[in-house]
Amino acid sequence: MTSSPSTVPAPQWEVAEPFIERVTVSAGDIDRFGHTNNVVYLSWLERVAWAHSVSLGLDFSDYERIGAGCVARRHELDYLQPTFVGDELMLATWIAENDARLSMWRAYQIIRVADARTVMRGRTHWVCVDLKSGRPRRQPPEFVAAYTPAVGSNDAA
Repeated sequence: MTSSPSTVPAPQWEVAEPFIERVTVSAGDIDRFGHTNNVVYLSWLERVAWAHSVSLGLDFSDYERIGAGCVARRHELDYLQPTFVGDELMLATWIAENDARLSMWRAYQIIRVADARTVMRGRTHWVCVDLKSGRPRRQPPEFVAAYTPAVGSNDAA
């Protein structure tokens, strides 16, 4: 009797079309508990958020030209499963909510490729600031146009 190879289910994303990058956990990502350190996850979230912004047409040179940028006000991170050296992960992000005035919420989901399990969910509350003064300011039209909430996002702030 032959057994069929096990198949990994497709990832179940929380929105229809998140922005996705892949990363493989390296030895330098591991803490003394033997799993990926929580600070590493935060750096991955920053990485995928910037990549998503660039894909939307807003990189740091655009922020400088416009004179505005987004800074993190709050992170909410739920670590659901540990990850280990060699695990390939899909880092996903999307705009969950944007008030088109001062702030927006960006959501994240990380799925382990090997078993399609969600290992982390998170959100960041971003506030638009003037790059010269550092003070909060209204989002410029370029931000409102680019940072639109994802279709199917039910991640209310």
